[in-house]
Amino acid sequence: MTYPIRIGVQLQPQHAPDYNQIRDAVRRCEDIGVDVVFNWDHFYPLFGDPDGAHFECWTMLGAWAEQTSRVEIGALVSCNSYRNPELLADMARTVDHISGGRLILGIGSGWKQKDYDEYGYEFGTAGSRLDDLAGALPRIKSRLANLNPAPTRDIPILIGGQGEKKTLRLVAEHGDIWHGFTNAETYPGKAEVLDRHCSDVGRDPAKIERSSGVEGRDRDTIVANAEALTGLGVTLLTVGCDGPDYDLGAAEALVRWRDSR
Repeated sequence: MTYPIRIGVQLQPQHAPDYNQIRDAVRRCEDIGVDVVFNWDHFYPLFGDPDGAHFECWTMLGAWAEQTSRVEIGALVSCNSYRNPELLADMARTVDHISGGRLILGIGSGWKQKDYDEYGYEFGTAGSRLDDLAGALPRIKSRLANLNPAPTRDIPILIGGQGEKKTLRLVAEHGDIWHGFTNAETYPGKAEVLDRHCSDVGRDPAKIERSSGVEGRDRDTIVANAEALTGLGVTLLTVGCDGPDYDLGAAEALVRWRDSR
């Protein structure tokens, strides 16, 4: 399969004490031609003031579903530990309907211990959290298949992570999109491992869309890194954007680059 080059923006829901700042950034993403708008699933900022302003992931996605008309939306990524799998499936189905079929269900095993401790979730170990994710993914799929009304489409499942033994095996088994948190240097080795897992489970690796963040401090570097990643087969390219200002300069550069190809 071949996938179009798509540009994503992760609007990090931190350091924006006025939600209008985030709402405006979502509007601007649609206006400039971004393809996918992500947030993330944390309860506190990941950098800057650790107790700074922050908003919750999935209630925000419901608002984005109403606000937008074209872009796909999702979390990069939801933490499996925070919600019962059946509940998460129902939430995803509901946002899918509100958005008219534009939700990407991003999910990962979780890693930020402060979130767990402050909100009363058991942190466990990296292995136990991955085992929990392995148990949750079939339950999510089963619930999606039995909801009434059904989702408007087969909601694509994006799995985030790069662990070679467990995470990439789960991508091979369940993922429609893989976001490896890799760059052009680290991507090839991880992609090779994913391809081996696909062979083991009898799945065509070409049926898994490849996604990556794009790094760089200036627009030329960002575009150069995007070129390198697409040369390796990555087609969904996402830049992070922090509050409160949500400067979309990098996203604009990538949109222009996409349109000039």
